[in-house]
Amino acid sequence: MAIPAAPTLALSNAGRASPTALSRRARILAILGLFIGLLVVWEGAKWLGGDPWRLHGVVLGVPIDYEHFPPLKWRITTDLALPHVWEIAGAFVQPAQRNGPLLIQVLLGNAVFTFGEALVGFAIGATLGLILGIAFTQSRTAERAFVPYVVASQTVPIVAIAPLVVIFLPVGWLAVAIIAAYLTFFPVTMGALRGLRSADPRAVELMRSYAVSPRQILWQLRLPSALPYLFASLRIAASASVVGAIIGELPSGIPYGLGSSILNFKQYYVSGPSKLWATIIVAAMLGLVFVGLVRAVEALVTRGRYRRIET
Repeated sequence: MAIPAAPTLALSNAGRASPTALSRRARILAILGLFIGLLVVWEGAKWLGGDPWRLHGVVLGVPIDYEHFPPLKWRITTDLALPHVWEIAGAFVQPAQRNGPLLIQVLLGNAVFTFGEALVGFAIGATLGLILGIAFTQSRTAERAFVPYVVASQTVPIVAIAPLVVIFLPVGWLAVAIIAAYLTFFPVTMGALRGLRSADPRAVELMRSYAVSPRQILWQLRLPSALPYLFASLRIAASASVVGAIIGELPSGIPYGLGSSILNFKQYYVSGPSKLWATIIVAAMLGLVFVGLVRAVEALVTRGRYRRIET
């Protein structure tokens, strides 16, 4: 009697990684490769056209004493414009001010404060964007009348709007959240509009033939079909909300937040450029964390039922 092939096939597939795991592994390797490549380009540019530098110390018990005089001279790669990577890394474990806490402690505390402002602005902007997207989907007249104004609103520089919002709103953190919402609502509006219109027209006509109300069509057909587009726009909005919060902190005079750190370390850039670069790195990491949280929520909501649209 022939031996069934199914057990053997199951055993052969048991040791294989799933396509999802392979995709996640490839994504992680790509991010690590990009990060390493950036460091190589950074220090390579300084090695070719930066200021003379010297490495002196002991690494893993091996003494190092290396001097280098770059063959070229580039203004953009001087120690003032582009500090060494190890100088930026070392700034995190140095006091932010004389006899003060470490820079990493100050930046993490300010990052949490900025994240709170960005989260409130993200919630306001995402809600407004979804409401506008639904309204434009239900009414072609409203879409033709107001979408041009929604698009035109993004042509006004946020740097010009931020001081006005800060003046009119008495609460500092609320003004910053409104500025973050200003950058957030636009991508959500466009994503919602496109996603709600992506439902199969035949399915819409079928539900209408059964006398289904427009509200039921919205909740049972259009919104589920729009989830990939909505989460794609929410990931863009998450990073935009962090940018809006930092920009809003600059004219607000709030003593907390990454915007305050940027203003503070900008004044002492000549004596300590690595501190400003460290603040920029923390701001970038905050944006990545926020986008990662949106991805995690997307995974919980969709649970692999929808193909995610990469942005």
